[in-house]
Amino acid sequence: MFEDDDRRYAVVRNAEEQYSLWPEGRELPPGWTAVGVSGSKERCLDHIREVWTDLRPLSLRSA
Repeated sequence: MFEDDDRRYAVVRNAEEQYSLWPEGRELPPGWTAVGVSGSKERCLDHIREVWTDLRPLSLRSA
């Protein structure tokens, strides 16, 4: 869907602390919040790899 590598992206996170990329400037889907990191696809993916070290949803980590 978003294969255009020239595009700018934002890193977004949901209430379960799961991360994703979203095209910068597009309205976020319900339940997702921008975390303040944006740029190239690679920059955003690097940030996600750095901060999202436990891929379990928050509800499982808190159980």
